Amino acid sequence: MFTLAKPCHILLLLFLLHPIHAIPSIIPLNDTCRDKCGTIPIKFPFGSGFGCGHPDFARHIKCSYGTLQFSTGTGIYTVSSIDYSSNTIVIVDPLMSTCSSMQNSGSFTLERTSPFSVLPDNIFVLLGCSTTSPVFDRNADFCDTGSGLNVCRGLYSCRSVEGIGLEPNGAISTCCVYDPPTALGSSYGLDLPKLQCSSYSAVYGFGGDEGDPMKWQYGISLQYNNSYYSDACKNCEDSGGFCGFSGLHESFACICQNGMNTTINCYGRGYAWSGTWRHKIQTKMSIGGFLLLWTMIFL
Repeated sequence: MFTLAKPCHILLLLFLLHPIHAIPSIIPLNDTCRDKCGTIPIKFPFGSGFGCGHPDFARHIKCSYGTLQFSTGTGIYTVSSIDYSSNTIVIVDPLMSTCSSMQNSGSFTLERTSPFSVLPDNIFVLLGCSTTSPVFDRNADFCDTGSGLNVCRGLYSCRSVEGIGLEPNGAISTCCVYDPPTALGSSYGLDLPKLQCSSYSAVYGFGGDEGDPMKWQYGISLQYNNSYYSDACKNCEDSGGFCGFSGLHESFACICQNGMNTTINCYGRGYAWSGTWRHKIQTKMSIGGFLLLWTMIFL
């Protein structure tokens, strides 16, 4: 004669019969890694979200609603392009002045600890500066008074200068092509309130026509450190995964396309847990559940 199973036995039975995919995996899931943000391809050391790419870059670069963004202590900027062959990116300040639009700007700072540096080819133009601005100190020699004057004339010929309270083709005495004596690089700062200027513009190319500021290429060109690539990352990418990081120590992780993390590549546990192995474990646990039911009823 058999006896009914106790309530605790029934709970254990339901656990064993329940499909394992309903139980959260002990392996971290990450479905944010993608190979493109909007129209910009994403490759290591960059990543589309937290846990993707190298952690030093993840602090500055992220994909938000299809727009790749670059952040520093002074704001969030749009990444307009990445050139992986030259290890350079171009960022655009939404408040930066161009020939088609001028307004009061914020400051720009690049921290020394970031893996980026400002390329010396960038031309920073300070607009609408006070006559008492320190950039006009003759002893300091902050402004480029050679070819820089042509850049100032070009920008001051734009009708958009009315946006900062100036008249088109007016005197360029309030303009300065900023050329500080220290070499550009990491820890670059452009503090507009301190420099007593209304706005700034950054030009990284003239588009083949230095005489037409409407064709100039506006933005800040940055070089990035590409020494982070490793054999482990190559192994991960060769298996179809994305190089990333996980844990408090931000240790290397290979993010597989099914969202699973592995420390090696996606040929092993990353893909297996998404298909065959999980199905086998479900089957074994279901069979075990029926055996337990039989034991509790008839013993």
